[in-house]
Amino acid sequence: MSPREEFFFNETSDPAKLNNRQRGHLAELAFMRKAASLGLSVAKPWNEGERYDFIARVENVCWRVQVKSAWFKAPSRTHYRIKTIVGGGSRKPVFYSANEIDFLVAYLHLEDVWYVFPASFVECRQSLCLVPGSKRSVYEPYCEAWKLMKPVLDETALAAKEHAAGE
Repeated sequence: MSPREEFFFNETSDPAKLNNRQRGHLAELAFMRKAASLGLSVAKPWNEGERYDFIARVENVCWRVQVKSAWFKAPSRTHYRIKTIVGGGSRKPVFYSANEIDFLVAYLHLEDVWYVFPASFVECRQSLCLVPGSKRSVYEPYCEAWKLMKPVLDETALAAKEHAAGE
Protein backbone atom coordinates (compact mmCIF):
# COMPACT_ATOMS: atom_id res chain seq x y z
CA MET A 1 0.00 0.00 0.00
CA SER A 2 1.38 3.39 -0.96
CA PRO A 3 1.77 6.16 1.66
CA ARG A 4 -1.13 8.01 0.01
CA GLU A 5 -3.45 4.99 0.39
CA GLU A 6 -2.39 4.55 4.01
CA PHE A 7 -3.41 8.13 4.71
CA PHE A 8 -6.99 7.51 3.57
CA PHE A 9 -7.42 3.93 4.76
CA ASN A 10 -5.80 3.68 8.15
CA GLU A 11 -7.13 2.86 11.60
CA THR A 12 -9.21 6.07 11.72
CA SER A 13 -11.42 4.69 8.94
CA ASP A 14 -13.04 2.52 11.62
CA PRO A 15 -15.41 4.57 13.87
CA ALA A 16 -14.53 2.29 16.79
CA LYS A 17 -10.97 3.61 16.65
CA LEU A 18 -11.97 7.27 16.64
CA ASN A 19 -12.21 9.28 19.83
CA ASN A 20 -15.41 11.02 20.94
CA ARG A 21 -14.33 14.38 19.52
CA GLN A 22 -13.61 12.85 16.10
CA ARG A 23 -16.96 11.03 16.07
CA GLY A 24 -18.66 14.28 17.09
CA HIS A 25 -17.04 16.10 14.17
CA LEU A 26 -18.19 13.37 11.78
CA ALA A 27 -21.75 13.63 13.13
CA GLU A 28 -21.65 17.39 12.57
CA LEU A 29 -20.51 16.86 8.97
CA ALA A 30 -23.32 14.34 8.50
CA PHE A 31 -25.78 16.90 9.89
CA MET A 32 -24.61 19.57 7.46
CA ARG A 33 -25.03 17.17 4.55
CA LYS A 34 -28.48 16.00 5.69
CA ALA A 35 -29.73 19.52 6.44
CA ALA A 36 -28.47 20.87 3.12
CA SER A 37 -30.12 17.96 1.26
CA LEU A 38 -33.43 19.00 2.87
CA GLY A 39 -33.03 22.61 1.76
CA LEU A 40 -31.90 24.12 5.06
CA SER A 41 -29.15 26.72 5.06
CA VAL A 42 -26.56 25.84 7.70
CA ALA A 43 -24.02 28.05 9.46
CA LYS A 44 -21.41 27.02 12.03
CA PRO A 45 -20.62 29.62 14.70
CA TRP A 46 -16.95 30.51 15.07
CA ASN A 47 -17.24 30.82 18.82
CA GLU A 48 -16.74 27.48 20.57
CA GLY A 49 -18.52 28.75 23.71
CA GLU A 50 -22.05 28.45 22.33
CA ARG A 51 -24.37 25.68 23.48
CA TYR A 52 -25.52 25.10 19.91
CA ASP A 53 -23.44 23.62 17.10
CA PHE A 54 -25.26 25.18 14.14
CA ILE A 55 -27.69 27.79 12.99
CA ALA A 56 -30.13 26.24 10.52
CA ARG A 57 -32.22 28.64 8.47
CA VAL A 58 -35.57 27.57 7.06
CA GLU A 59 -37.29 30.27 5.01
CA ASN A 60 -36.90 33.35 7.24
CA VAL A 61 -36.47 31.53 10.57
CA CYS A 62 -33.13 30.63 12.15
CA TRP A 63 -32.92 27.72 14.59
CA ARG A 64 -30.12 26.97 17.07
CA VAL A 65 -29.28 23.28 16.71
CA GLN A 66 -27.26 21.03 19.01
CA VAL A 67 -26.05 17.80 17.37
CA LYS A 68 -25.51 14.60 19.36
CA SER A 69 -24.69 11.13 18.10
CA ALA A 70 -24.45 7.46 19.01
CA TRP A 71 -22.08 5.27 17.06
CA PHE A 72 -22.59 1.96 18.87
CA LYS A 73 -24.97 0.22 21.21
CA ALA A 74 -23.96 -2.21 23.89
CA PRO A 75 -24.36 -5.84 22.69
CA SER A 76 -26.74 -6.56 25.56
CA ARG A 77 -28.92 -3.51 24.77
CA THR A 78 -31.69 -2.96 22.25
CA HIS A 79 -31.37 0.83 22.35
CA TYR A 80 -28.92 3.60 21.55
CA ARG A 81 -28.19 6.07 24.33
CA ILE A 82 -27.88 9.78 23.56
CA LYS A 83 -26.60 11.99 26.36
CA THR A 84 -28.57 15.22 26.49
CA ILE A 85 -26.50 17.08 29.05
CA VAL A 86 -23.80 19.67 28.48
CA GLY A 87 -20.29 18.24 28.86
CA GLY A 88 -19.73 15.13 30.84
CA GLY A 89 -17.20 15.77 33.58
CA SER A 90 -19.20 17.68 36.18
CA ARG A 91 -20.89 16.01 39.13
CA LYS A 92 -24.16 17.91 38.77
CA PRO A 93 -25.67 17.57 35.27
CA VAL A 94 -26.10 20.74 33.26
CA PHE A 95 -29.09 20.56 30.95
CA TYR A 96 -29.64 22.28 27.64
CA SER A 97 -32.43 24.81 27.90
CA ALA A 98 -34.87 26.24 25.38
CA ASN A 99 -33.20 29.60 26.03
CA GLU A 100 -29.94 28.22 24.56
CA ILE A 101 -31.04 25.85 21.78
CA ASP A 102 -34.14 25.33 19.69
CA PHE A 103 -33.54 21.71 18.64
CA LEU A 104 -31.40 18.78 19.69
CA VAL A 105 -30.76 16.55 16.69
CA ALA A 106 -29.53 13.00 17.37
CA TYR A 107 -27.75 10.87 14.78
CA LEU A 108 -27.57 7.07 15.04
CA HIS A 109 -24.61 6.13 12.88
CA LEU A 110 -25.22 2.37 12.49
CA GLU A 111 -28.84 2.98 11.50
CA ASP A 112 -28.20 6.21 9.54
CA VAL A 113 -31.27 7.63 11.27
CA TRP A 114 -31.94 11.11 12.65
CA TYR A 115 -34.15 12.21 15.53
CA VAL A 116 -35.23 15.84 15.72
CA PHE A 117 -36.27 16.95 19.22
CA PRO A 118 -37.57 20.38 20.22
CA ALA A 119 -35.47 21.82 23.05
CA SER A 120 -38.46 21.85 25.39
CA PHE A 121 -38.70 18.05 25.05
CA VAL A 122 -35.11 17.40 26.19
CA GLU A 123 -34.69 20.23 28.73
CA CYS A 124 -34.66 18.13 31.91
CA ARG A 125 -33.51 14.77 30.54
CA GLN A 126 -29.99 13.42 31.04
CA SER A 127 -30.26 10.96 28.18
CA LEU A 128 -32.56 9.45 25.58
CA CYS A 129 -32.78 5.72 24.89
CA LEU A 130 -33.67 5.42 21.21
CA VAL A 131 -34.96 2.28 19.54
CA PRO A 132 -35.49 2.96 15.83
CA GLY A 133 -38.73 1.51 14.53
CA SER A 134 -40.21 0.82 17.98
CA LYS A 135 -43.96 1.37 18.07
CA ARG A 136 -43.88 1.62 21.87
CA SER A 137 -41.20 4.31 22.14
CA VAL A 138 -42.30 7.83 23.09
CA TYR A 139 -39.34 9.07 21.02
CA GLU A 140 -40.35 7.48 17.72
CA PRO A 141 -42.54 10.41 16.59
CA TYR A 142 -39.31 12.44 16.49
CA CYS A 143 -37.57 10.03 14.12
CA GLU A 144 -36.77 11.95 10.92
CA ALA A 145 -39.14 14.69 12.18
CA TRP A 146 -37.46 17.43 10.14
CA LYS A 147 -40.92 18.94 9.58
CA LEU A 148 -40.69 20.32 13.14
CA MET A 149 -38.17 22.83 11.81
CA LYS A 150 -40.65 24.21 9.30
CA PRO A 151 -41.70 27.68 10.48
CA VAL A 152 -45.26 28.13 11.65
CA LEU A 153 -46.75 31.32 10.28
CA ASP A 154 -49.24 33.18 12.39
CA GLU A 155 -52.40 34.48 10.70
CA THR A 156 -51.00 38.02 10.25
CA ALA A 157 -47.80 36.77 8.60
CA LEU A 158 -49.79 34.35 6.44
CA ALA A 159 -52.14 37.14 5.27
CA ALA A 160 -49.15 39.38 4.48
CA LYS A 161 -47.48 36.57 2.51
CA GLU A 162 -50.68 35.88 0.54
CA HIS A 163 -51.14 39.61 -0.12
CA ALA A 164 -47.56 39.92 -1.38
CA ALA A 165 -48.04 36.89 -3.67
CA GLY A 166 -51.22 38.43 -5.10
CA GLU A 167 -49.56 41.69 -6.16
